[in-house]
Amino acid sequence: MCDDSAANGVPDDRGSPAADARQGLQELGVCLSGVVSGLGAYGGGVYLLDPAGDALVLSVYTGLPPQFAGPWRRIRLDAPVGAAEAARERKLVWVADAQEMARRYPRTALLLPYRLAFACLPVSAAGAVHGTLFVNWAGSRPQRLERTERDRLEAAASALGRVLAHAAGTGLPVRPAAEPLVLPGPAPATGGLLEGSALARLPEGVCVLGVDGRVLLATAAAAALLDASRDDLVGRVLWRALPWLDHPVYEERYRAAAMSRQPTAFTVLCPPDRWLCFQLYPDASGITVRITDAGPGPRPAGPPRAAVPLHRPGGTPAPARLDGVYHVLHLVGALANATGVRDVVRLVAEEMLPVFGAARAVLLALEGDGRLRVIGAHGYPSDVLGRIDRPPAGTETPGTRALATGAPLFLESRHEMARLYPRHAALGHGRAWAVLPLLAADRDVGACVLAYDRPRRFLPEERATLTALAGLIAQALTRARRYDDASGLARDLQDALLPRRLPRIHGLESAVRYLPAAEGMSVGGDFYDLIALGHHRAAAVIGDIQGHNGPAAALMGQIRTAVRAHAASGADPRRVLALTNRLLASLDTELLASAVYLRLDPRRHRVLLARAGHPHPLLRHPDGRVEALDLPGGLLLGIDPRAAYPHVRLCLPEGAVLALYTDGLTELPGADPDRALAALADRLAAAGTPGAPLDEIAGALLRDHRPGADDTTLLLLRATHRASGPPPTSGRRRRPVREQEGTAPGE
Repeated sequence: MCDDSAANGVPDDRGSPAADARQGLQELGVCLSGVVSGLGAYGGGVYLLDPAGDALVLSVYTGLPPQFAGPWRRIRLDAPVGAAEAARERKLVWVADAQEMARRYPRTALLLPYRLAFACLPVSAAGAVHGTLFVNWAGSRPQRLERTERDRLEAAASALGRVLAHAAGTGLPVRPAAEPLVLPGPAPATGGLLEGSALARLPEGVCVLGVDGRVLLATAAAAALLDASRDDLVGRVLWRALPWLDHPVYEERYRAAAMSRQPTAFTVLCPPDRWLCFQLYPDASGITVRITDAGPGPRPAGPPRAAVPLHRPGGTPAPARLDGVYHVLHLVGALANATGVRDVVRLVAEEMLPVFGAARAVLLALEGDGRLRVIGAHGYPSDVLGRIDRPPAGTETPGTRALATGAPLFLESRHEMARLYPRHAALGHGRAWAVLPLLAADRDVGACVLAYDRPRRFLPEERATLTALAGLIAQALTRARRYDDASGLARDLQDALLPRRLPRIHGLESAVRYLPAAEGMSVGGDFYDLIALGHHRAAAVIGDIQGHNGPAAALMGQIRTAVRAHAASGADPRRVLALTNRLLASLDTELLASAVYLRLDPRRHRVLLARAGHPHPLLRHPDGRVEALDLPGGLLLGIDPRAAYPHVRLCLPEGAVLALYTDGLTELPGADPDRALAALADRLAAAGTPGAPLDEIAGALLRDHRPGADDTTLLLLRATHRASGPPPTSGRRRRPVREQEGTAPGE
């Protein structure tokens, strides 16, 4: 929350980076409060991109229980979550009810199984996304988002973007803080209620809870029914003030009422034998709880009473257990989708360490010789990892001991570690450890070690949870290592199919970038080549095969070999594509391919270019202007063996840059291809100075590009030396000369 430093006796730090950051977040909060109240919503928040640009961090929110921030404090930009999708695809995300949430975002529905609706919008300025705005409504609202509501949301997102852009322009960008700023909602009207006699005369009890679940008011009847004094209740979270009510199921009922704004009720046993009925009535300011005596006698078996004390030994508060349950559920879902070992390590670090209060983690894989090798770690310095990695054969370590027995080790103090494993006690500054054996159905996988900075008592339910999670991590790690092995083979195959380096050609500068798809381990379908033809001439090709699998890889190799053979024979571009098309049509495959093939004469600044269903090249003129070359072309390769491919003559003046690329650079999920092409042209115009090296220009073009479900290839070409004699007359024109040549049939 916003804090008053002077009121709390804290030195005034106005003008400091921390104060500037608070001021920026407060400005965001003003915009947020306005849109939430103006839309009749009950809550909302603002996520900001972290400095690395790969995750959203909850920075400001209002109207939501503090427990809400737990699982949603940090969201990776590629996560299947509405807030991430809005930022990633730069669009409004609207979810009208719980059914739609379950269909579109099943992981979110698992964590928020409530009747609610929400909207998420990207917060952007000057074309750059800085975060996401989200707004929550009760599930009882109309399912359709009205035009006026959409306009108000877009205006709010635009205003937030302007705040962030202005702050960045002054050199004081608003960054996510260590904890989100929680804006106060409307205060419950409790003043004077107890002074009257109306509530006092009621036989049932009444409590008023704030948004955070703390008791703001309790009647005498409520205190009597709960067998507690009003002083014991007021100011405390209700389910933590009463040990027999301290169970995640009852906290979940409160959360359901707070998040869905729908009344709910439950019955619970007040020891030793009295049943109480709790009815919860929520609104924007909190929850009114009506408590009645349901009478003695047996009731259907309910959830067990909490076995976990309110405070851990040594005074360390226990973590919020419901948050822990949600984090564990989130981790379970995420592990099911993990691909490589890096993903597993990241999930353990981001999802598991915060829940269980650990500071560091290391994953160890069992090698064929029985030794444990470090395959991933978080929070450990490299010198410590070097001493943990592959200990001498026969050495007993906590990891090998856990694997040998199949049971986890819980070392609750440094003294215990020093007594059992003195060598490991000297590694780092840990004070407690959980060593979890990773066991799959058919073999031992390795071990996961969590290290804590304080002595820790591992209670039975925590030990059980960690043991269960170890099994899930073992399964995920087994899949991840297989993925990495297969992915390594795929990368080796990809490297064998594509040129190791581009040849040097007199008078021509070239640069290439290849980015594999963000998803999947299969071989990419993109291919490219630059071929020296002698006499200062060259040919270049770029293309994209449908599919990302073994047949696509084999086809890529065949096409690239065919193109090189036809180029070496002296065939012109129309002939090269026509012959390659016939080859592809004759093969027993349903795969198709797009391509651009060109023949260059750098000394004469001439280019002959033919296109088969491929994106239009871009040309950056020496003066910095960029145009998309809207050239005629033919069908995709492999459709019709008789298809023709006209070629076009272009002028490539000295200093002009020709950019060839695949659709992974422009066809992004949720983005309009024409706008994406225009944005790419703008980036090319602004990339480096006119004489900057092509490698620098290529890096600038791809700096903010996030790979999607397809590969991305970029090939840049530039004539670097003027030919002797007068330059071609076309070189003096504002636009390049384009002369369509005759076409050649496919046979």
